[in-house]
Amino acid sequence: MQDDSSTPYRKIPDAPAQHRRRLGRRHRHLVVGAVALVGLGLGGVAVATRDDQPAPNPVSLDAPDRAEAAARADRSAREPVTLAAPDSPTPTPSASPSVSPSASASASPTAKPTPKATKASPKATPAPTKSATPKSSWVIPMAGAAITSCYGPRWGTLHAGIDFALPAGTPVRAAFGGTVAKAGDVGDGYGISVFIDHGNGYLTHYAHMSTAKVSVGAKVSTGQTIGLEGSTGDSTGPHLHFEVHQGQMWNQIDPAPFLRARGIDVAC
Repeated sequence: MQDDSSTPYRKIPDAPAQHRRRLGRRHRHLVVGAVALVGLGLGGVAVATRDDQPAPNPVSLDAPDRAEAAARADRSAREPVTLAAPDSPTPTPSASPSVSPSASASASPTAKPTPKATKASPKATPAPTKSATPKSSWVIPMAGAAITSCYGPRWGTLHAGIDFALPAGTPVRAAFGGTVAKAGDVGDGYGISVFIDHGNGYLTHYAHMSTAKVSVGAKVSTGQTIGLEGSTGDSTGPHLHFEVHQGQMWNQIDPAPFLRARGIDVAC
């Protein structure tokens, strides 16, 4: 048997001389090589047996260490333990960052509440009321009369006023207050007529009356009766010929728009 100084072994005592016999090739000494654990540096022992005796079980010197390792493995399998790295710090739960009121106010503007839309209920508009006409306002000289002729060309000449027709003797009223500038028949074709100067740049003329109820220089008020309807002068029937003069006598203008501007609507 070749000597191996690096591997320890146990020498088997020689048999008595009377039992010595030559060993066959099949019955050579069995050498059990030790299983070396390179990581742990442990070695086994070689055991030699005689051919006529059973070979003893190999003895392992690292049996206690392997048993202890198996026990640790068994405990690890039953109770798993998570081991932290030696140098890594134990993780601690990080607290959620708290935002201070000032930082929150600077980061985002405070949302203002949206005002709720309110639907205003429509208010009923009061109907305009017709107040009583004050005495200073203009009035129509013959209320309810039919208009038989308007201002404009007629029979080849200018018809310079509006004709109002009602039965003869109907009262004729002053359209506005003022001073009587002419009263009676002067032979100008208008028959018995009355001029009133209103002192505001306008005069009114009432012609073809049957009689006059006022005289020159008299002060009259709005709506006052100044005569009665008739058919004197160049007339074809009872009616009132009404004119408006602007600035001076005999400067006639259309009475219809003039009266409408003062709240009196006439069908001309």
